Amino acid sequence: MGVGSPGIVDPGTGAVANARNLPGWEGTFPLAETLSSELGTAVRVGNDVQVATRAEFRLGAGRPYRSILGVFWGTGVGGGLILEGRPWLGRGAAGEIGHTVVKSGGRRCPCGRRGCLEAYAGRGAMEARARKLAKGARHTQLFALMKEHGRTRMTSSIWAHALDHGDKLAAELIDEAIDALGVGIASAINLLDLEAVIIGGGLGVRFGQPGADRILHAMGPHLFNDSRPPDVRVASLGDLGGALGASLLAPSSRGNSERPV
Repeated sequence: MGVGSPGIVDPGTGAVANARNLPGWEGTFPLAETLSSELGTAVRVGNDVQVATRAEFRLGAGRPYRSILGVFWGTGVGGGLILEGRPWLGRGAAGEIGHTVVKSGGRRCPCGRRGCLEAYAGRGAMEARARKLAKGARHTQLFALMKEHGRTRMTSSIWAHALDHGDKLAAELIDEAIDALGVGIASAINLLDLEAVIIGGGLGVRFGQPGADRILHAMGPHLFNDSRPPDVRVASLGDLGGALGASLLAPSSRGNSERPV
């Protein structure tokens, strides 16, 4: 069995730590060992965004490229790396682009630190910001739309509906998120000079290629090699990307290698 989980995954043991977007998850938990014992089968665990990036590389929008950055813009902002055809995991926490600092001493991130990309672009942080501004008498339809559509949180569709209704606060927060994504992603490209960025996640897929184009435009002022920017494409596997990527963790009859060089 292959499993994609939020948090830092020990590639040797399949233990998961720092899965802060899962309520009640504290410390390190031996996820692979526990599931293997319960199910009676071998279990391999990977970071959820890293495995989704692997799926896009093997089966989706990343197929034309050798090296890509996956950026999944949803409740948080997660990332995954494929370098020269193979996943780059580091020591288990590579790709955490959501915790790239885009503003020193900036807003508090759900991780507890300040100035992270996720503090400006994560849907959870954006909702918290909207609530704070609404208490300060800023008008928004976001909460009325949540009630109308029977939602208990600001899902990607609620943000899209608010933009369709011309909601100024929603537009302001989305603009702010895209600017922050531009800074963070451009910094990653300056470091690694990757061929392509694949934008996934609830908000990334909801806003589609026009949203990806806006992120590329926001990256422009921050790219060192601005004459040759990376391609920025929308993830094509949708909600199945994570499950497909997790399945790729399981060894096949031909081994668990990535696309041949």
